[in-house]
Amino acid sequence: MTGDILWSLRSHCPIPPRLSPHADRVQRWLDDLLPRLGLPLDGPALDRLSRAGFARYASRLYPQATEADLRVVAALFTWFFLVDDACDGPHRLTPQQIRALRDGTLWLLREGHRIRHPGLTGPLRRLLLRAWREPRRRMPARWRLRFADAVGHHLHGTWQEAVEKAAGRPPDVARYVELRRATSAAYVSYPLIEFVTGRPLPDAVYHHPLLREIADLGNDLLSWYNDLASLERDRATSGGHNLVLALAAERGVPVVAAVGLAAERWRATMRRFVELRATVPSFGPALDKAVTDHLDGVADAVRGTIEWTLESARYPTPAARD
Repeated sequence: MTGDILWSLRSHCPIPPRLSPHADRVQRWLDDLLPRLGLPLDGPALDRLSRAGFARYASRLYPQATEADLRVVAALFTWFFLVDDACDGPHRLTPQQIRALRDGTLWLLREGHRIRHPGLTGPLRRLLLRAWREPRRRMPARWRLRFADAVGHHLHGTWQEAVEKAAGRPPDVARYVELRRATSAAYVSYPLIEFVTGRPLPDAVYHHPLLREIADLGNDLLSWYNDLASLERDRATSGGHNLVLALAAERGVPVVAAVGLAAERWRATMRRFVELRATVPSFGPALDKAVTDHLDGVADAVRGTIEWTLESARYPTPAARD
């Protein structure tokens, strides 16, 4: 149903695709690391993780990263996808378990590893500890707080979505968009731009209203593209938590018509995204390079999600047509 739409939206994306030259090496490193963490995954499950290409996803979002930093980001991405599977898979965690996971994760990010929290244990804790070591060592306290806040926002949204699914409450479109901005983890990916570039932004610039609006639009673009790619799965499992399904319910139209509505909403948002990026003012010679890196990173997150979605075994899509 959505294959042609996905390829059409890709052709209408003006952001050029980028890919790190370290992508394949980091993917091989990640494939070697995961079995040694003690994850409860058999051979086929590990193979599915490899074919999903989480390191290649990171390589598309952070093409300028060194190989060492790309390993850090790829490990973090893998952690978030494993958590996503645990919270939204066939044997999903309960809302209470998700809340405990959130609390344990924030404890580790904010307080360190010396005192264990029961909400985060085992292989997931080991993977996050390993991935967080270098950002914690290298980045300033205000950045670490910003990153932890973004993770907390993401996991709180994941918990809220689980509560609403358990209660059988499908969201309307406005509620869905608000919640999807949290569950997508895009806001977690944005601070990592500063990690790989080594140029952290002051809070006043990072939270500038114009930059925040651009970040919100970038989040919507990558989230809604993902919704189109995962629609068939979500129709069975999401409890209405998909832009297409929310539009279909709110407008009273068939799902196939809602696909078209979602695609048009995506195109209009892309036009607004491009327009706003062109209006960003100078913040002064000491900050303009970091601001440009941030804006490029938000754009790379959009285009990188498109390219990765179409190449990853996680979201099977029809091959491109000539």
